[in-house]
Amino acid sequence: MSSAIAHTELKAAIAIDGPTASGVVIGDDSAQAKGRRGPFRPGRLVPARARMQVRSLSRLFRVVDGLAFAGVTAAAIAIARPAPEVYAPMILGALALLPALYMLEAYTFHRRETLGRQALRVSAAFGAVAVVVALATLAFGRGQADVALAAGWVAALAATAAGLHVAWWRVVDHGRREGRLTPNVVVVGATANAEHFIRAALATGDVNVLGVFDDRADRAPPQVLGVPVLGDTGALIGHRIMPFVDRVIIAVSAAAEARVDQLVERLEVLPNPVSLFVDLNRDTQRNASLAHFVDLSGAATDARRALVKRVQDLVIGSLGLLVAAPVMLLIAVAIKLDTPGPVFFRQRRHGFNNEAILVWKFRSMRHEAADAKAARQVTAGDDRVTKVGRFIRKTSLDELPQLFNVLRGEMSMVGPRPHAIGMKSGEVESETLVARYAHRHRMKPGVTGWAAINGSRGPVDTAEQVQERVALDIEYIERQSFWLDLYIIAMTIPCLLGDRSAVR
Repeated sequence: MSSAIAHTELKAAIAIDGPTASGVVIGDDSAQAKGRRGPFRPGRLVPARARMQVRSLSRLFRVVDGLAFAGVTAAAIAIARPAPEVYAPMILGALALLPALYMLEAYTFHRRETLGRQALRVSAAFGAVAVVVALATLAFGRGQADVALAAGWVAALAATAAGLHVAWWRVVDHGRREGRLTPNVVVVGATANAEHFIRAALATGDVNVLGVFDDRADRAPPQVLGVPVLGDTGALIGHRIMPFVDRVIIAVSAAAEARVDQLVERLEVLPNPVSLFVDLNRDTQRNASLAHFVDLSGAATDARRALVKRVQDLVIGSLGLLVAAPVMLLIAVAIKLDTPGPVFFRQRRHGFNNEAILVWKFRSMRHEAADAKAARQVTAGDDRVTKVGRFIRKTSLDELPQLFNVLRGEMSMVGPRPHAIGMKSGEVESETLVARYAHRHRMKPGVTGWAAINGSRGPVDTAEQVQERVALDIEYIERQSFWLDLYIIAMTIPCLLGDRSAVR
């Protein structure tokens, strides 16, 4: 696909004012707008980067449950100090509770399942624990047991488990109602396959189908089972709903290989994953889960890796902010004393899935010369840069406020550097120079990154520099790991201090 076509399809991308950490309302509240939302569309859409999976939450719940059950058992033993033959059944009972809850699907949190049903699962798990404790008492306690201790321990354990699972159920229920746990998708092709997929989604609630796009505008119906047809694939690529979409589903028959290939080539410029819906058995298949998709393009979804990266961001970002706070205070004072204007400079930049985010920096230019769209990139000896600005740009201290973006979840400590929306290299918008430019938005932008430690820092003034930056960013996305991120963070300061040539 030519860069000119890519530019035409991408330049209409997202124009959402302000941060979107907690979701935004798209469209107006008129009856017509509400009718266009369809059966799945919530009034508030949550950015894809803020979405979590129930499976990831379940892992966290199991860890907390295990620690809580161990704590209750240890406290009971420490208080009563029974003989080993008495506390051995307690330990085995506590160890059996977590697997029992898991096997009874107490961590699955089925959609539309009531709190009462969840309580039954927890109660059944305690029945299994009772059997284990009884058998262990016969084996280790020679038929004798401390009834008072056992009753107190069971009551404490039951109260702990009940309280935790009420909390877990409410967290999952609230997350689903807020749109944080249900994936949003759009469908390409107003076909029979689309109907099968949407019907399954309506029955299970596994996904929210926000809209349908079809290139056959003259033949496409206005809606498919209530889901509105929002335009053709050209409209999809530039649609402002896309930062909130987790996946694009091609519902064209897999047998139409040429048509599928054409759609993949056209949609490959998107940062969103693109998949083909495979309706394996139309008579019996009732599940609309992502397991029935064949990935065609886009970054592979890895919930565990995303969770580890988020924890890493929170830990390192919090420590970094704590250490940098005194330095940031001094910089803020210096900026106020140097030139009139605000301390901070906020700029709308592209984040994950082309989401528009407000990136924070210390102001390094004269306030009246601020360039929010980066129409003119900074050059050596730029007269717009203040005295304090030259120092903080040279040392990259102007980037420290981006730690707030990290803690908000809009950025990561490591990732492709966020570029301003509409940024120009020379007289041309940078995104027009590389067909795969939007691929760098398949991961949250970072305070530092692989490109930064490999010499691609500061302004990108030519097509070659843009291409090099994008290539390094895509290489990082394909290689990203916990240890690579730690390496990049460790190498950032030495690389910055050793680079005297880059214009910053």
